[in-house]
Amino acid sequence: TWDRPTLASGKQESRDAFLADIKNSVEVAKRCGATWMTVVPGHVDLRLDMGYQTANVVESLKQASAILEPHGLVMVLEPLNFYNHPGLFLTKIPQAYEVCKAVDSPACKILDDLYHQQIQEGNLIPNIDLAWDEIGYFQIGDNPGRKEPTTGEINYKNIFKHIHDKGFTGILGMEH
Repeated sequence: TWDRPTLASGKQESRDAFLADIKNSVEVAKRCGATWMTVVPGHVDLRLDMGYQTANVVESLKQASAILEPHGLVMVLEPLNFYNHPGLFLTKIPQAYEVCKAVDSPACKILDDLYHQQIQEGNLIPNIDLAWDEIGYFQIGDNPGRKEPTTGEINYKNIFKHIHDKGFTGILGMEH
């Protein structure tokens, strides 16, 4: 959900619903030959300290990873910006990195959406380097307005060169 706490809340009914969706997604992925699935852990819980929320999200993602791993499927966690998606739990690459390290599974990686991260925190190339071992997927859109690469303020020539020079052979999703 986009308007209330789910995984961050630690409520069992929210976790159960999420895990049921993950189980169902395995069959869908098999039917369409998908490998990657985007996960947004939901809204923050303003009544819980961020440490408890993080532990709740990590536990849910560990259980989801146990479902996905045997099938070779990967959920990619997408931090979203405060402007387009206010109130969400996951907003920055360092936070996603912390969660992925705690989950410690090849079935849980980061989706680094460069459009969102330019708005949220900037510092794109250093964050790519620092989170490199947990990034599974990039999404591309320029800012402002989620336009085609090279039409806005993000220097995609440098970013594409940097990603290429690091040996990335994964997906660059064009979301603009």
